[in-house]
Amino acid sequence: MLTRELRLSLTTALKAGESRRVDTLRFLLAAVQNTAIAKYGAKGEEGLTDADVLEVIKKQAKTHKESIDAFTKAGRTELAAKEKEELTILEVYLPKQLTDETIQALLAPVAASGETNFGKLMGSAMAAVKGQADGGRVSSILKQMLSSS
Repeated sequence: MLTRELRLSLTTALKAGESRRVDTLRFLLAAVQNTAIAKYGAKGEEGLTDADVLEVIKKQAKTHKESIDAFTKAGRTELAAKEKEELTILEVYLPKQLTDETIQALLAPVAASGETNFGKLMGSAMAAVKGQADGGRVSSILKQMLSSS
């Protein structure tokens, strides 16, 4: 189970004295715990699936990406660097992201569907990539495919 893998990684990081990794994993495990309690109540982590944990990791990664953008725009390079380090730690636990070419191949039927509502197209597009690509990337590739056709 993914939660167990995170705990083992935390133990390894503690023994190695990797403070950034320790802080990042502790924060992530706290978020996982909070999600488990919110979703399953007293049952907590017993009911939590790997998919639930992956969603928490994805949310954390998205938050770090947004923070990197904000800190970079504000000229706070030291804080942006810290966020990048933490994002790199989180990305280890995320599924491998699809290449742009693979995304285009998966989105070809969606783009050719004739649907004009972009929201519905994005819903189909995200179902096609099954969480293996960032929504922002999928959106920009889909827009590019729609504008070129």
